Amino acid sequence: LRRCRKLQTRLPLAQVSDSLAGAGEKFGLPVNMANFVFVALSLVLGVSSISALDNGLVRTPPMGWLAWERFRCDIDCANDPHNCIDENLFLTMGKHLHEDGFQALGYNRVNIDDCWPLHNRDVSGRLVADPKRFPHGIKWLADQMHNMSLKLGIYGDYGTKTCGGYPGMMGYAVKDSDSFAAWGIDSLKLDGCYADVHSMDEGYPEIGRALNNTGREFVYSCSWPDYQRLAGLDVDYKNIAKHCNLWRNFDDIQDSWASVTSIIDFYGDPKNYLDFGVINGPGQWNDPDMLLVGDFSLSYEQSKAQFAFWCLFSAPLFMSNDLTKISQEAVEILQNKDLIAVNQDPLGRMGRRLSKTGSLEIWAKDLANGAVAVLLWNRSTGGMHIEMTVDFKEIGLKSAEVVLVHDLYAKAHTETSQGYYKTEVNPSGGVVALRITAVSW
Repeated sequence: LRRCRKLQTRLPLAQVSDSLAGAGEKFGLPVNMANFVFVALSLVLGVSSISALDNGLVRTPPMGWLAWERFRCDIDCANDPHNCIDENLFLTMGKHLHEDGFQALGYNRVNIDDCWPLHNRDVSGRLVADPKRFPHGIKWLADQMHNMSLKLGIYGDYGTKTCGGYPGMMGYAVKDSDSFAAWGIDSLKLDGCYADVHSMDEGYPEIGRALNNTGREFVYSCSWPDYQRLAGLDVDYKNIAKHCNLWRNFDDIQDSWASVTSIIDFYGDPKNYLDFGVINGPGQWNDPDMLLVGDFSLSYEQSKAQFAFWCLFSAPLFMSNDLTKISQEAVEILQNKDLIAVNQDPLGRMGRRLSKTGSLEIWAKDLANGAVAVLLWNRSTGGMHIEMTVDFKEIGLKSAEVVLVHDLYAKAHTETSQGYYKTEVNPSGGVVALRITAVSW
């Protein structure tokens, strides 16, 4: 124990983990067993994991593009070159962000997901990008992004392997963090496959500290709470918010309207709002997963609804689509400046559901200047639009004499002193997005 205490005084705990992993490999100890020893050692030493991340980054929700939902783990570049995970894919998407008006609106991050490295580390234990698919290496790709004033994110896994079966970070926190920093990476998305969920409360913060210790700024995205939720554990969101810039807390999004509505319903649950909605804010964001707008499944009305809800949630806006084939309708939704302003509002509040009557729902989000963003959502499938009413008293404007209502999709403005606003909302997921501001009291 005395030797362990001396080791801890000389090295960051994540580096102790790497040392244990190396010793485990030398003596035939599995990496996951070495990690168990590491966590047990942490508890014996009384090491605290409450130091906050507090890196000053992403004070408003990050925006950009992420590969996974649209391109998955397609590594067959010979037969499917347009869709495979290679440097050309990310460079192409970065160029479209840069040239097609997205970057000017805040979409400034390109994120690599799973399946980018070789299946085996090199002789020194370092991750290696697949040289056939990334012939210039990750540092070159990061440099290309930086030359366009974009940022590059990368994917890792807390466990022994990634979800796609590639090397995980367990036992390699310092080594991998140093690699990411040397390559010029700007953010890490850390998944949680092939890992003991009970060790995540200690392990995820340790990897965050390893990133910080490189001296480079990293946005840190964690999947920690979702894996604990799936395991039936109580999730300490306040602790997670101390250590992560953003975090996934529900299922992966799929290319379907049913998947989108399941996420919205999860975020609309009052208990969940009290658990994680109230801690949403600058530098710490709930992440409902990627935007499907421009993909295959959603109708025009449903695409408008997903984007409006993600803006109301103050969620990260990471598109996962093919920007070389996206429709103009989808571009107009994703580049809606008024809704992006709602998403990027400096208060960073997460919108909440105010009412649900059958298939009709009203949601609201307080904004920094005293205005309120409101969504009127029609989930009915009857084929007819339905008139919905928002009462200004219900959204906190009960004393207002004159109110200005701005329809954020229709670009229409209405000034009223009636105390309410009525409008028609289309069926099958249609939404009306409003910004409501008191003009006089």
